[in-house]
Amino acid sequence: MLIWLNNKIAKPLNGIERSFKRLRFALCLAVTAGLLLSACATVPGPANPKDPYQSTNRAIFKFNQTLDELAVKPAAQAYRFITPQFVRTGIHHFFSNLNDVTVIINDILQGKASQGGRDALRFTVNTTVGLLGFIDVATQAGLEKHHEDFGLTLGHWGVSPGPYLVLPLLGPSTVRDTIGLAPDYEARYALLFNNMSITHRDEAFVLETVSVREGFMDDEDLINDVALSSDHYNIIRDAWLQRRRNQIYDGNPPADPDDLTDDDPVPTSQKR
Repeated sequence: MLIWLNNKIAKPLNGIERSFKRLRFALCLAVTAGLLLSACATVPGPANPKDPYQSTNRAIFKFNQTLDELAVKPAAQAYRFITPQFVRTGIHHFFSNLNDVTVIINDILQGKASQGGRDALRFTVNTTVGLLGFIDVATQAGLEKHHEDFGLTLGHWGVSPGPYLVLPLLGPSTVRDTIGLAPDYEARYALLFNNMSITHRDEAFVLETVSVREGFMDDEDLINDVALSSDHYNIIRDAWLQRRRNQIYDGNPPADPDDLTDDDPVPTSQKR
């Protein structure tokens, strides 16, 4: 059931993760650290070793949901209402193309020379023929989109994820993936938007956030329907952790999930 659900909600989870990673990560980490130090209580029931800060995580999860309902989702609905479909598609492709810069860097750091070459070609084709990425020519030419980040790079080289965290505004993470936010931010925003004013940089970020949120509006009903018969927090956590594990193993994790936990380093034989 979890594997099926994970496949179904991979798109919205990818969207949330890519979008919210860009929000003032330094401030977010500081807030999270303070919350973890000030709240050590656990929720009733058996403790989950992967989620030792569950009480705090649930509080932040609720805060993020409230913020989405009050601000982010209404902005996305307004964006969908006033913006033609072809314009929304072009904006989505533009930001997806920018994200390929960090994908290429992490391809290299993971030693994936062949994939890195294809991703570099994909970026070049979309930036030139695809008019700065507004048209996804590369996918039509058979150059598939990959998702790599520094958290996955650390996992590829055997760094264990550590406890599960829910970050304010950023959403699901782990200690390892939280550490990976800074290099990805620097590679993508400080490098690409270094010559932009702070105002224009923030405007670009807001536009991307709204674009990504609008992109998975049609998928969120599935998550909500499944959550009606279960714990919404647990559904998101377990699906997110499983997706990250699958990404580290390049979609080919050990056949028996009990053979290796998410907190174990990746064996050399499983790396690509």
